[in-house]
Amino acid sequence: MAENIEDPNRSFEGFEDDEERDEGMGDVSGDGGRRRFFSKEIRCMLYGYGDDRNPYTETVDFLEDLVLEFITEMTHKSMEIGRIGRVQVEDIIFLVRKHPRMYARVRELLTMNEELKKARKAFDEVKYVQGSK
Repeated sequence: MAENIEDPNRSFEGFEDDEERDEGMGDVSGDGGRRRFFSKEIRCMLYGYGDDRNPYTETVDFLEDLVLEFITEMTHKSMEIGRIGRVQVEDIIFLVRKHPRMYARVRELLTMNEELKKARKAFDEVKYVQGSK
């Protein structure tokens, strides 16, 4: 039982080795050859939340199915409101408005995106000014 416990002080550097090893296998699952888009990220998230370093493939596949179903459902819903056939940020905000945690996270990510854009622009301007001297 104790032989499967990971060193808590170990960093995420080991994931790079796992990714290199997994690249030969690809992201295709055994169930009909469906392409897996988020397997690596889900594995890292599970590990970050206390799961085993190598969670069960069935768990990862199940969570990925849930994520893809959620994304698909939200995309279809957002295409039906606002400008029909287009997904816009306002439509996503409208859909999550009654879910406080989702709404707060969306607002936080949008704010952070704006801050990053401003920081990149300021950094590029400084780099441009220094390069012209």
